[in-house]
Amino acid sequence: MYGATQSEKIKKRMKVLKAAVNLMEVPTKKPERRHQLKGNRKEQFAVDIYNPHRLIFKPKGDPHLLPDGGIDIKQVTGIIILGVEDYHD
Repeated sequence: MYGATQSEKIKKRMKVLKAAVNLMEVPTKKPERRHQLKGNRKEQFAVDIYNPHRLIFKPKGDPHLLPDGGIDIKQVTGIIILGVEDYHD
């Protein structure tokens, strides 16, 4: 479905996510570029796979919120993978 190159990138990102003790440990710079999504996906995060596709995930359980309403990524110790997609449409 994704091809050999894309499949390898997905495996690498999954390995980084699995090795992280919490979401804070997932790099915000390339190649992973962990980032929180906006709008109706504000409780979801993504890491880059191949342009424009991203590996989308959300915190497992109810996320701990900061006073400003953001998610406390230091408290996110488990995630649920939602899929690989281009959410830019």
